[in-house]
Parts: sequence; structure tokens; C-alpha cells
Amino acid sequence: MAETGILYICATPIGNLEDVSIRLLKTLRQADLIACEDTRHTIKLLNRYKIHKPLTSYHQHSHLAKEDLILQELAAGKRVALVSDAGMPAISDPGADLVLRALEAGIKVEAIPGPSALITALALSGLDTQSFIFIGFLPAKSGQRRELLSSLADQPRTMIFYEAPHRLLKTLADMEELLGAERPIAVARELTKAYEEIRRGSIREVAAYFREHEPRGEFTLVLAGKQPEAPTADMEQIAREVQQLIANGMDKKEAFKTKAREYGIRKSEIYNYYLKYHDQFKD
Repeated sequence: MAETGILYICATPIGNLEDVSIRLLKTLRQADLIACEDTRHTIKLLNRYKIHKPLTSYHQHSHLAKEDLILQELAAGKRVALVSDAGMPAISDPGADLVLRALEAGIKVEAIPGPSALITALALSGLDTQSFIFIGFLPAKSGQRRELLSSLADQPRTMIFYEAPHRLLKTLADMEELLGAERPIAVARELTKAYEEIRRGSIREVAAYFREHEPRGEFTLVLAGKQPEAPTADMEQIAREVQQLIANGMDKKEAFKTKAREYGIRKSEIYNYYLKYHDQFKD
């Protein structure tokens, strides 16, 4: 039985063509066929590094017609490199279907890691990176988009979305209404390109900015998850808890800071109250 070929899932630059790895260039040079989202886009990368290989288009409108052809090439022992216009194929991309069919056919699939818009935006966001979920593109239809956003209202993890420039303002308006105008968000535009821009702030602030500045380019949105409500307590109780921390050996400033963070109030409020009524908290 003839040995099958290999399907390489190749992450390509998301903007700056210098964000390539030696392994990616080696893989593209050794490939028998490159399946790409847009041949006109991919040829720019190949020309930059003087790579001359046969190309075939593979995208959301043609991928069903091309999958059989690509699988035949793989079954015949050919090496096929799968690339998208930017980032890792199969992530919000029809390449996922080809990967699944190749695996089902017993064909070896190998990933060539590299640039990723969602991870780049998350790292730049200034939001929690310990736990997050990737949503991808929101539905284009308003009702479906609002329904999905409503279902995410209580999601505690950081959320990452892709969005098209012509839908950005509508998406931000829906987020502002359904998820809270003051929720923190970072909107990344044109990552790694000459006009890269990161806008951080509340949804209200970022939406206002893009109403004044026409959205252009590719957007990645990083949205803070819902934070647990701070426990409520009257100031006397908080001050007594501060006194207890101090009595247990905690530095006074750290005690005020700890309780301010716990209750979601300004440290100065606790300090002023504590200072005014300090005597009554002594044992």
C-alpha cells in the first residue's frame, strides 16, 4: 500500500511579512501543492521569499469542490500546504473541514505554528489572560448576534471575537446595551501592520472613539468577562476587618488596600472612616 502524503496546516503572517519562521519557509518550499484562501494574497508572501509552487484556491465558496482534489493528491503521496490569508488555517476558516476529512482518511496532518491574531490581541489587551474563550466572528444578522451576546452576559472568562469593519459599530452598540457600557474591552486593528492600533477602555469609550474614526482594516475584540459582584458590608464592619488584619500582623497600608479590593471601594474611603472612628475598633 502506497504511503500517503502529509497535509501541513501552515500559520502565515497576519500582517507583517517578516513574521515567518524558518520552518514555514522550508515547508512551503518542499510542498508539492499549496492550497490557499486567496491565490492573489498568498502569492505576495511567496514572491517575497522567492518560492515558486503550484497554487490552488480553497475558501468558503469553493472548498467543497476542491476537497476531493486535495485529498486525491494527498492519497497519492503528495505534500500539501494549507494556508489562509492570515494566521492559522482551520480557525474560523473552512480549512477545518479539510483537516477532518484528511484525518478520517488516515492522512498525516502536521501543524506549522506561527502568528495568530487572537493570541496577539489577547496579549496586548491588558485583560485577564489566564482563562479565555474564542468566539470567532459574530453572526451578521442583528437578531442572531444579539442572542449570542445575551447568552454571554454572565460569562466570567475573557472573550475574543473577530469582526468586520462595516459591522464594528453595530457590534459595539449591542455589547454596550447587552453587556454593560462600563465593561472593559480592547479593540485591535491591523495587528502587526504599519497602522496597528489598540484601543482600550470601557465599551462606551471605545464605541465613541470609533464613531469618530471610521473603522478600517481587520478587527479583533477582547472583552472582559463578567466580574463577581463585590460583597456588601457597612463601613463599620469593613473598618473592623481592617483592624483585625492589622492586629494579625499585616501592614496597615496593605490592610486598607486588601479590603478596598475585596469590597470594590476606594482605599481612601476606608481610611477616612477608620481614622475618624479608630478608637471604637480597639479591643
